[in-house]
Order: sequence, then C-alpha cells, then structure tokens
Amino acid sequence: MLLAVPFVFAARLFGEIKGGNIIYKICKTWAFLWYLFIGIRHKTISEEFPNPHQNYIFVGNHISYLDITTLILSINQPYRVLGKAEIVRYPIFGWIYKAAVILVNREDIKGREKSVRALNAALNKGVSVFIFPEGTFNETGNPLKSFYDGAFRLAIQTKTTIKPILFLDTHERLDFKSILSLNPGNCRSVFLPEIKTNGYTSKDVLLLKTQVFKAMEDGLKHFANKDSNMVQ
Repeated sequence: MLLAVPFVFAARLFGEIKGGNIIYKICKTWAFLWYLFIGIRHKTISEEFPNPHQNYIFVGNHISYLDITTLILSINQPYRVLGKAEIVRYPIFGWIYKAAVILVNREDIKGREKSVRALNAALNKGVSVFIFPEGTFNETGNPLKSFYDGAFRLAIQTKTTIKPILFLDTHERLDFKSILSLNPGNCRSVFLPEIKTNGYTSKDVLLLKTQVFKAMEDGLKHFANKDSNMVQ
C-alpha cells in the first residue's frame, strides 16, 4: 500500500473523474498483488455480466473488510464506492480511501445529503456507483440484514439500473471481528441479473428494495446449498 501512495498522489492531478478512474486501476493492481501474496484466489462468477458501457448502481452484501478488495477485482468499468467517513482515520489506507470513495457520515443529515449529491454527480458523468445497502457488517446470522432505502431511492430518482453482486467467501477469508483470522483460499464474487427501475416511482422504494433483497437472498442461499452439496 505504501508503494501505491505516490501513484495515487500523481493520479489526483488528473482531476476528479479521470484521476479517480486511474486511482481505481491502481487499487485493482494493488488488490491483485496483495491477494497473490497472501494466497487468496479471486474468481468472478456471472449469471449476467454488467455492460461496460452502461451506468449501474451496484449493490452487494457486506460481511468482511475483504468485500472491498474483492469488489475492486470484480468490477471492470468506472465506478465510485459509497464508504463510511470514519475509515479515513486509518493511516495510509485512509488517505487512499478518501481519494477513491464518496464519503458518507450516516449520523449527520447534511453529510448524508452531500453524499447523495456526489452520487448523483457521478452518475450524471457516466460513472457507476457501488453501495452496501445493509449499511454495515451483517452480524445477524442470516444471509442478509435489512436494507436502507438510499440506494433504491437514488436508483428510482436517476432511473439507473441496479446490478447486485454477491461476496461468497470473504467472511471465511477474514472475519470482521479479528484481523488474525485472515487465511488463504477462494474468494468468489457473483454478478446477478440486473434489475431495471423503469416504471418505478418514489412510492415504489419499498417494492424495489424488496425485489433486490429477495434476489440477493435467494442467490446467497443457492450458492450456500451448492457448496454444501459439493462438500457432501
């Protein structure tokens, strides 16, 4: 990560959009090398790959810090991640994080409004966005915890297609409770079929949220059962 810092610094000189896109390419190289070094094998599975020429609101389940690294290796088009503002405090990583993501402070109303404006601006400039609709780590023991409305309200307002992505193994590779749990192995991501928002209105946020939740929950259960059958 220290080696990436001067490249990130130089990329910022190219402006918000072009520079940001370069930063994500730098992060992808870092993620590939880091996974290679620690023995994690990433694989992207797709029921329907995203169209590289189309804007999306990507949404994914959140169960490990490795979700971000796996996400970086999975998406191959310009995008920005909506991330928690408190992560900025971490040395080195926090500086790169601040340069790469759209920050949100969920405890501050003005902060949330600012992040929504930034997400809208990214979409208007042809850049997709990624949001964890669960907001934080899922500690429920269920495939997913309840979703916030934000991603789905934004999708309806901007008429942007939603593209769900599942992270299957990140929790097994690194439990969010302890960095000492990091271990080598597979780290798979799955692109689910896109969900269009045409015809939805501001009154349909719950309907859209429920549709996406069910698609992701069914996908996680499907792959969990598939893995169980493989073990047997």
